[in-house]
Order: sequence, then structure tokens, then C-alpha cells
Amino acid sequence: MYTIAALYHFTRFPDPAAIKPTLLELCQAKGVKGTLLLAQEGINGTIAGPRAGIDAVLAHVRALPGCAGLEWKEATSDHPPFGKMKVRLKKEIVTMGQPDVDPVARVGHYVEPEDWNNLIRSDDVVVIDTRNDYEVEIGTFEGAIDPKTTSFGEFPAWWEENKDRFHNKRVAMFCTGGIRCEKSTNFLLGQGVQDVYHLKGGILRYLEETPAEDSTWEGECFVFDNRVSVGHGLVEGPHALCHGCRRPILPEDMKRPEYEHGVSCHRCVDETSEADKNRFRERQKQIVLSRARGEEHLGTTPQTK
Repeated sequence: MYTIAALYHFTRFPDPAAIKPTLLELCQAKGVKGTLLLAQEGINGTIAGPRAGIDAVLAHVRALPGCAGLEWKEATSDHPPFGKMKVRLKKEIVTMGQPDVDPVARVGHYVEPEDWNNLIRSDDVVVIDTRNDYEVEIGTFEGAIDPKTTSFGEFPAWWEENKDRFHNKRVAMFCTGGIRCEKSTNFLLGQGVQDVYHLKGGILRYLEETPAEDSTWEGECFVFDNRVSVGHGLVEGPHALCHGCRRPILPEDMKRPEYEHGVSCHRCVDETSEADKNRFRERQKQIVLSRARGEEHLGTTPQTK
């Protein structure tokens, strides 16, 4: 059984590159795989491995400057979610493209999962899903607004275009694990919004702690590992991933004529050229050959939560 840990923490790392070698070496030594992003604003990523290995890596991260309060979400899988371990240096651990945004300085009001339903059902509250469109498509909270963004960097422009709709409203936001809300609530506070809230621990913690019969969540939650989606209790959902466009698809979608494993689905078949598709076919061929040699080659990598 593999333990999966999704984590992020905003802190100030003056020299992220100095942190990378030891962290990568520890992960490799402990059999831990996945992706961790390092930037001057902190750390973000998803890793998986044996229980002892995950514990060792988490202890190491908690010992980094400013990371003693690190929180993470855990799940288990009976198959390895990742094929490699990567530690990458980035400008941002979740890309918003707003240099003045600083979650270390201040964020919105945290809302515990048990208090979330009452908040979002209030008449003076508007609920905004800060995730990307393909994530929202397979599940969201009842009544939530979908900004229909294709990347988190589009959120500030969407807010500027729509902010008048929310005049005199309290704003509640949520995302997969909480990281995007740290930035989006700081952004809204900087825009002069007074009452800003976000779901502590994100959708994953809500699904883990809230009984299905009491839930206001509808559908599945997209996750950035090979489970693809989870439901209440963080039980693995029915979705697979199209490796042509990296969007979630259902088993019935794989029966459609547009679907070609590792190449395209009905959503992206017209979005890529024949040259792209040939490149994807070659990639898929190499994956099959690697597996035949007994090597792990898994297509999903963690991104933003």
C-alpha cells in the first residue's frame, strides 16, 4: 500500500535552489516519488511512497525555515501513483502572475469543513470555485460560480470583469487543497473586498470529514495523481485521464470514436494537429515498451491544488 501526501506551505525561502539537492536525495533514498515545487514563496506538491518514507520526507520539510506549521492531506493507493521523483524550481508554487500577492502577509478567513455548508447557504454569500474549467466540470459545490478559467493566472482578469456582480456580498472561495485560495483571498483583500472566506483544507478535507448525507458537494473532485478523481471519504472515482489533453474522462468516453489511448479524446481530438498526434503515438509506444521492460512510467504529475 502506498501513502499519498498532498502538501503546500507558503513561507519565504531566500534560496530555494539550496534546498533542492538534499530534499531530492532524501526522497530517492526513501523510495518516495512524485513532484515537489520550490519557489521563494514556499513549497507545493504531491508525493507517494511507503509510510516510513513519507514520514521521513514530511519531517524534513517541517524542519525547513518557516515550515513547522506544514499541513498535508493523505490518501492511500494499492498501485504506485508516480513513476519518478522530481523537485523543480519555480517562480511561484502556484502560478497567478500577481507579484504583489503575498499569502504570508494575510489571507481570508478560514472556514472549517463543518461550518462550510452554513456559510455558503447564506443569502449574502457568493461562492466562487477557483479551480480550472476541466476540474469544475466533474464536480463542485452546489450553487458555486464557475469562472471558466483554463489556468489560475486568468482569475484576476475574470474578477476585474465580474466584480460588480458581487457588490455588498461576502465572498467564499474554495479549491482542491487550499493553495489557490491562499493567493486568491489575498488578491481580493488587496482589491478592497472586506469579507473574504475560504474552505480550510480545501475540497479534499471536506470530502474526508463530511458525511455524504450532509454534503453540499456534487460530483467528483479532480486530483493530480493517477487516481484522477475522488469522492466522499477520498474513495477513488470513476475517471481516467486523457493523456492528449490531460482532462478527466469517464469509461464511456473511451468508447467514443474520437478516443485513442494516449493520443486524444472527444474534447481534444480537434485541438491538436496530426503531427501532435503522431508525437503522442510515439510517446505511447515508448510507454508500452518501458512497461514491457518492467519500468514504471505513469503519466500524471501533480500540479496545483
